[in-house]
Amino acid sequence: MIAHGKNMKIFSGNANRPLAESICKILNLPLGNLDVGRFSDGESFVSIYESVRGSDVFVIQSTCTPVNDNLMELLVMIDAFKRASAGRITAVMPYFGYARQDRKAKPRDPISAKLVANLLTRAGADRVLTMDLHASQIQGFFDIPVDNLLGSPLFLQHFNEKFGTDCDDTVIVSPDVGSVARARAFAEKLGMNLAIVDKRRPKANACEVMNIIGDVRGKRAILLDDMVDTGGSLCNAAKALVEVGGVTEVYACASHGVLSGPAIERINNSVIKELLFLDTIPPRPDTISDRINYLSSAQMFADAIEYIYEEVSVSRLFL
Repeated sequence: MIAHGKNMKIFSGNANRPLAESICKILNLPLGNLDVGRFSDGESFVSIYESVRGSDVFVIQSTCTPVNDNLMELLVMIDAFKRASAGRITAVMPYFGYARQDRKAKPRDPISAKLVANLLTRAGADRVLTMDLHASQIQGFFDIPVDNLLGSPLFLQHFNEKFGTDCDDTVIVSPDVGSVARARAFAEKLGMNLAIVDKRRPKANACEVMNIIGDVRGKRAILLDDMVDTGGSLCNAAKALVEVGGVTEVYACASHGVLSGPAIERINNSVIKELLFLDTIPPRPDTISDRINYLSSAQMFADAIEYIYEEVSVSRLFL
Protein backbone atom coordinates (compact mmCIF):
# COMPACT_ATOMS: atom_id res chain seq x y z
CA MET A 1 0.00 0.00 0.00
CA ILE A 2 1.39 3.39 -1.02
CA ALA A 3 0.40 5.75 1.79
CA HIS A 4 1.24 9.12 0.24
CA GLY A 5 -1.28 9.11 -2.63
CA LYS A 6 -3.91 6.90 -4.19
CA ASN A 7 -2.59 7.33 -7.73
CA MET A 8 0.06 9.09 -9.81
CA LYS A 9 -0.71 12.16 -11.89
CA ILE A 10 1.71 14.10 -14.07
CA PHE A 11 1.21 17.72 -15.09
CA SER A 12 3.31 20.14 -17.11
CA GLY A 13 3.77 23.86 -17.40
CA ASN A 14 4.70 25.61 -20.61
CA ALA A 15 8.50 25.41 -20.21
CA ASN A 16 9.15 21.91 -21.60
CA ARG A 17 5.91 20.23 -22.60
CA PRO A 18 7.53 17.89 -25.20
CA LEU A 19 9.65 16.30 -22.46
CA ALA A 20 6.58 15.89 -20.22
CA GLU A 21 4.68 14.22 -23.06
CA SER A 22 7.59 11.82 -23.65
CA ILE A 23 7.71 10.93 -19.95
CA CYS A 24 3.97 10.25 -19.89
CA LYS A 25 4.24 8.06 -22.98
CA ILE A 26 6.91 5.92 -21.31
CA LEU A 27 4.83 5.61 -18.12
CA ASN A 28 1.67 4.94 -20.15
CA LEU A 29 -0.12 7.78 -18.39
CA PRO A 30 -2.10 10.72 -19.78
CA LEU A 31 -0.69 14.19 -19.25
CA GLY A 32 -2.79 15.95 -16.64
CA ASN A 33 -5.54 18.27 -17.81
CA LEU A 34 -4.77 21.84 -16.81
CA ASP A 35 -4.37 25.24 -18.39
CA VAL A 36 -1.42 27.50 -17.61
CA GLY A 37 -1.61 30.94 -19.15
CA ARG A 38 -1.30 34.68 -18.69
CA PHE A 39 -3.74 37.40 -17.80
CA SER A 40 -3.62 40.52 -19.96
CA ASP A 41 -1.19 42.19 -17.53
CA GLY A 42 1.23 39.23 -17.66
CA GLU A 43 0.26 37.53 -14.38
CA SER A 44 0.25 33.72 -14.47
CA PHE A 45 -2.93 31.72 -13.92
CA VAL A 46 -3.58 28.00 -13.54
CA SER A 47 -6.83 26.10 -14.01
CA ILE A 48 -6.92 22.38 -13.10
CA TYR A 49 -9.66 20.40 -14.84
CA GLU A 50 -9.46 17.11 -12.93
CA SER A 51 -9.44 16.02 -9.31
CA VAL A 52 -6.05 15.59 -7.62
CA ARG A 53 -7.36 14.96 -4.11
CA GLY A 54 -5.05 12.46 -2.44
CA SER A 55 -2.99 11.95 -5.63
CA ASP A 56 0.77 11.79 -5.94
CA VAL A 57 1.30 14.78 -8.24
CA PHE A 58 4.44 15.37 -10.34
CA VAL A 59 4.76 18.85 -11.87
CA ILE A 60 7.26 19.02 -14.75
CA GLN A 61 8.69 22.47 -15.34
CA SER A 62 12.21 23.60 -16.27
CA THR A 63 13.05 27.10 -15.08
CA CYS A 64 14.68 28.03 -18.38
CA THR A 65 14.13 31.07 -20.62
CA PRO A 66 11.97 33.01 -19.79
CA VAL A 67 13.27 32.06 -16.35
CA ASN A 68 11.10 34.26 -14.15
CA ASP A 69 7.89 33.44 -16.02
CA ASN A 70 8.53 29.71 -15.84
CA LEU A 71 9.49 29.87 -12.16
CA MET A 72 6.31 31.78 -11.34
CA GLU A 73 4.26 29.26 -13.33
CA LEU A 74 5.76 26.45 -11.25
CA LEU A 75 5.04 28.21 -7.95
CA VAL A 76 1.43 28.94 -8.93
CA MET A 77 0.90 25.34 -10.08
CA ILE A 78 2.30 23.97 -6.81
CA ASP A 79 0.06 26.29 -4.81
CA ALA A 80 -2.98 25.23 -6.85
CA PHE A 81 -2.29 21.53 -6.29
CA LYS A 82 -1.68 22.10 -2.58
CA ARG A 83 -5.02 23.88 -2.21
CA ALA A 84 -6.69 21.08 -4.21
CA SER A 85 -5.58 18.58 -1.51
CA ALA A 86 -2.96 16.68 -3.51
CA GLY A 87 -1.46 13.86 -1.46
CA ARG A 88 2.14 14.78 -2.33
CA ILE A 89 3.64 17.28 -4.77
CA THR A 90 6.98 16.68 -6.49
CA ALA A 91 8.48 19.54 -8.48
CA VAL A 92 10.24 17.91 -11.44
CA MET A 93 12.74 20.52 -12.62
CA PRO A 94 14.93 19.06 -15.39
CA TYR A 95 16.82 22.37 -15.39
CA PHE A 96 17.07 24.30 -12.10
CA GLY A 97 17.47 28.01 -12.82
CA TYR A 98 19.34 30.45 -10.55
CA ALA A 99 21.69 27.59 -9.56
CA ARG A 100 24.81 29.61 -10.41
CA GLN A 101 24.04 32.10 -7.66
CA ASP A 102 24.84 29.62 -4.89
CA ARG A 103 27.20 31.72 -2.76
CA LYS A 104 28.29 35.28 -2.10
CA ALA A 105 31.06 35.88 -4.63
CA LYS A 106 31.44 39.49 -3.46
CA PRO A 107 29.92 41.69 -0.74
CA ARG A 108 26.15 42.31 -0.86
CA ASP A 109 25.51 39.51 -3.39
CA PRO A 110 22.26 37.53 -3.10
CA ILE A 111 22.20 33.75 -2.79
CA SER A 112 19.37 33.30 -5.26
CA ALA A 113 19.56 29.49 -5.33
CA LYS A 114 18.62 29.45 -1.63
CA LEU A 115 15.81 31.94 -2.27
CA VAL A 116 14.33 29.71 -5.00
CA ALA A 117 14.62 26.70 -2.68
CA ASN A 118 12.67 28.61 -0.02
CA LEU A 119 10.01 29.69 -2.53
CA LEU A 120 9.43 26.12 -3.74
CA THR A 121 9.15 24.81 -0.19
CA ARG A 122 6.80 27.57 1.00
CA ALA A 123 4.63 27.16 -2.11
CA GLY A 124 3.98 23.57 -1.01
CA ALA A 125 6.42 21.26 -2.80
CA ASP A 126 7.11 18.08 -0.83
CA ARG A 127 10.20 17.05 -2.83
CA VAL A 128 12.24 18.11 -5.86
CA LEU A 129 13.53 16.01 -8.75
CA THR A 130 16.16 17.67 -10.93
CA MET A 131 19.22 16.90 -13.04
CA ASP A 132 22.85 18.03 -12.83
CA LEU A 133 22.61 20.94 -10.43
CA HIS A 134 25.34 23.47 -11.15
CA ALA A 135 26.57 22.90 -7.60
CA SER A 136 25.51 19.69 -5.85
CA GLN A 137 25.54 21.41 -2.45
CA ILE A 138 22.35 23.25 -3.49
CA GLN A 139 20.56 20.12 -2.29
CA GLY A 140 21.41 21.35 1.20
CA PHE A 141 19.50 24.58 0.60
CA PHE A 142 16.23 22.61 0.78
CA ASP A 143 14.46 21.32 3.88
CA ILE A 144 12.68 18.73 1.70
CA PRO A 145 14.14 15.72 -0.18
CA VAL A 146 16.00 16.50 -3.42
CA ASP A 147 16.94 13.88 -6.03
CA ASN A 148 19.68 15.20 -8.32
CA LEU A 149 19.93 12.91 -11.35
CA LEU A 150 23.11 12.69 -13.42
CA GLY A 151 23.05 13.10 -17.18
CA SER A 152 26.45 11.49 -17.71
CA PRO A 153 25.09 7.92 -18.23
CA LEU A 154 23.25 9.16 -21.33
CA PHE A 155 26.44 10.67 -22.74
CA LEU A 156 28.33 7.55 -21.73
CA GLN A 157 26.10 5.37 -23.87
CA HIS A 158 26.37 7.76 -26.84
CA PHE A 159 30.17 7.92 -26.86
CA ASN A 160 30.53 4.18 -26.27
CA GLU A 161 28.47 3.61 -29.40
CA LYS A 162 30.31 6.33 -31.34
CA PHE A 163 33.94 5.54 -30.48
CA GLY A 164 33.76 1.97 -29.20
CA THR A 165 35.95 0.57 -26.45
CA ASP A 166 39.30 1.74 -27.87
CA CYS A 167 40.04 4.60 -25.47
CA ASP A 168 43.77 5.13 -25.98
CA ASP A 169 43.29 7.98 -28.44
CA THR A 170 40.50 9.78 -26.54
CA VAL A 171 40.68 11.98 -23.43
CA ILE A 172 37.95 13.56 -21.29
CA VAL A 173 38.53 17.25 -20.63
CA SER A 174 37.13 19.47 -17.90
CA PRO A 175 36.70 23.03 -19.27
CA ASP A 176 37.52 24.50 -15.84
CA VAL A 177 38.60 23.50 -12.36
CA GLY A 178 35.02 23.60 -11.06
CA SER A 179 33.96 20.73 -13.32
CA VAL A 180 36.88 18.42 -12.50
CA ALA A 181 34.93 16.08 -10.20
CA ARG A 182 32.19 15.62 -12.82
CA ALA A 183 34.73 15.04 -15.61
CA ARG A 184 36.81 12.64 -13.50
CA ALA A 185 33.81 10.43 -12.74
CA PHE A 186 32.86 10.46 -16.42
CA ALA A 187 36.41 9.55 -17.49
CA GLU A 188 36.52 6.64 -15.05
CA LYS A 189 33.27 5.21 -16.41
CA LEU A 190 34.57 5.45 -19.98
CA GLY A 191 38.02 4.16 -19.00
CA MET A 192 39.70 7.27 -20.44
CA ASN A 193 42.31 9.70 -19.16
CA LEU A 194 41.45 13.14 -17.79
CA ALA A 195 42.77 16.59 -18.71
CA ILE A 196 41.90 20.04 -17.37
CA VAL A 197 41.74 23.44 -19.02
CA ASP A 198 43.18 26.01 -16.63
CA LYS A 199 41.68 29.42 -17.25
CA ARG A 200 41.37 32.86 -15.74
CA ARG A 201 38.05 34.73 -15.96
CA PRO A 202 38.62 38.53 -15.85
CA LYS A 203 34.89 39.34 -15.88
CA ALA A 204 31.48 37.66 -16.20
CA ASN A 205 30.86 35.70 -19.43
CA ALA A 206 34.48 36.17 -20.53
CA CYS A 207 37.45 33.92 -19.97
CA GLU A 208 41.10 33.67 -20.92
CA VAL A 209 42.60 30.21 -21.26
CA MET A 210 46.00 29.84 -19.64
CA ASN A 211 47.15 26.22 -19.86
CA ILE A 212 46.24 22.57 -20.55
CA ILE A 213 46.89 20.16 -17.70
CA GLY A 214 47.29 16.60 -18.97
CA ASP A 215 48.50 14.73 -22.05
CA VAL A 216 46.16 15.56 -24.96
CA ARG A 217 48.49 15.93 -27.95
CA GLY A 218 47.44 13.88 -30.96
CA LYS A 219 44.25 12.68 -29.24
CA ARG A 220 40.52 13.20 -29.59
CA ALA A 221 39.07 15.37 -26.79
CA ILE A 222 35.60 15.26 -25.24
CA LEU A 223 34.72 18.37 -23.22
CA LEU A 224 32.19 17.75 -20.44
CA ASP A 225 30.26 20.46 -18.58
CA ASP A 226 26.93 20.81 -16.81
CA MET A 227 25.62 23.70 -18.93
CA VAL A 228 26.48 25.98 -21.85
CA ASP A 229 25.21 29.55 -21.54
CA THR A 230 26.96 32.07 -23.81
CA GLY A 231 29.43 29.41 -25.00
CA GLY A 232 32.54 31.47 -24.28
CA SER A 233 34.17 29.08 -21.83
CA LEU A 234 33.47 25.99 -23.91
CA CYS A 235 34.59 27.45 -27.24
CA ASN A 236 37.74 29.00 -25.74
CA ALA A 237 38.59 25.67 -24.11
CA ALA A 238 38.11 23.86 -27.43
CA LYS A 239 40.31 26.41 -29.20
CA ALA A 240 43.05 26.01 -26.59
CA LEU A 241 42.92 22.22 -26.86
CA VAL A 242 43.67 22.47 -30.58
CA GLU A 243 46.13 25.40 -30.60
CA VAL A 244 47.93 24.76 -27.31
CA GLY A 245 47.27 21.10 -26.59
CA GLY A 246 47.47 19.78 -30.13
CA VAL A 247 44.35 17.58 -30.11
CA THR A 248 43.10 16.21 -33.43
CA GLU A 249 39.38 16.85 -32.94
CA VAL A 250 37.06 18.18 -30.24
CA TYR A 251 33.63 16.96 -29.15
CA ALA A 252 31.61 18.44 -26.30
CA CYS A 253 28.61 17.57 -24.16
CA ALA A 254 26.60 19.31 -21.45
CA SER A 255 23.32 18.50 -19.76
CA HIS A 256 21.72 21.91 -20.19
CA GLY A 257 21.83 24.01 -23.36
CA VAL A 258 20.95 27.47 -22.04
CA LEU A 259 22.40 29.06 -25.20
CA SER A 260 21.91 32.77 -24.60
CA GLY A 261 23.43 35.78 -26.33
CA PRO A 262 26.17 34.95 -28.87
CA ALA A 263 26.26 31.23 -28.03
CA ILE A 264 25.15 29.86 -31.41
CA GLU A 265 27.50 32.14 -33.36
CA ARG A 266 30.41 31.10 -31.16
CA ILE A 267 29.59 27.40 -31.49
CA ASN A 268 29.26 27.63 -35.27
CA ASN A 269 32.63 29.41 -35.50
CA SER A 270 34.38 27.06 -33.07
CA VAL A 271 36.50 23.95 -33.64
CA ILE A 272 33.89 21.74 -31.95
CA LYS A 273 32.73 18.99 -34.32
CA GLU A 274 29.66 17.98 -32.32
CA LEU A 275 27.97 19.41 -29.22
CA LEU A 276 25.52 17.21 -27.32
CA PHE A 277 22.79 18.41 -24.97
CA LEU A 278 20.01 16.69 -23.10
CA ASP A 279 16.44 17.87 -23.68
CA THR A 280 16.14 19.37 -20.17
CA ILE A 281 15.81 22.71 -22.00
CA PRO A 282 13.90 22.54 -25.29
CA PRO A 283 15.67 23.98 -28.35
CA ARG A 284 14.37 27.34 -29.52
CA PRO A 285 14.19 28.41 -33.18
CA ASP A 286 17.16 30.72 -32.63
CA THR A 287 19.31 27.96 -31.07
CA ILE A 288 19.29 25.47 -33.95
CA SER A 289 22.71 24.51 -35.31
CA ASP A 290 24.06 21.67 -37.45
CA ARG A 291 26.70 21.08 -34.77
CA ILE A 292 24.20 20.62 -31.93
CA ASN A 293 22.35 17.36 -31.23
CA TYR A 294 19.99 16.46 -28.40
CA LEU A 295 19.62 13.24 -26.41
CA SER A 296 16.38 12.39 -24.63
CA SER A 297 16.32 12.34 -20.84
CA ALA A 298 12.68 11.16 -20.74
CA GLN A 299 13.48 7.54 -19.82
CA MET A 300 15.64 8.57 -16.86
CA PHE A 301 13.02 10.97 -15.52
CA ALA A 302 10.26 8.42 -16.09
CA ASP A 303 12.22 5.81 -14.12
CA ALA A 304 12.89 8.30 -11.30
CA ILE A 305 9.21 9.31 -11.12
CA GLU A 306 8.15 5.66 -10.98
CA TYR A 307 10.68 4.87 -8.24
CA ILE A 308 9.59 7.88 -6.17
CA TYR A 309 5.94 6.90 -6.50
CA GLU A 310 6.68 3.30 -5.52
CA GLU A 311 8.86 4.47 -2.61
CA VAL A 312 11.94 2.56 -3.78
CA SER A 313 15.51 3.78 -4.08
CA VAL A 314 16.49 5.91 -7.07
CA SER A 315 20.19 5.25 -6.47
CA ARG A 316 20.26 2.65 -9.28
CA LEU A 317 19.97 5.57 -11.72
CA PHE A 318 23.37 6.90 -10.58
CA LEU A 319 25.33 3.79 -11.56
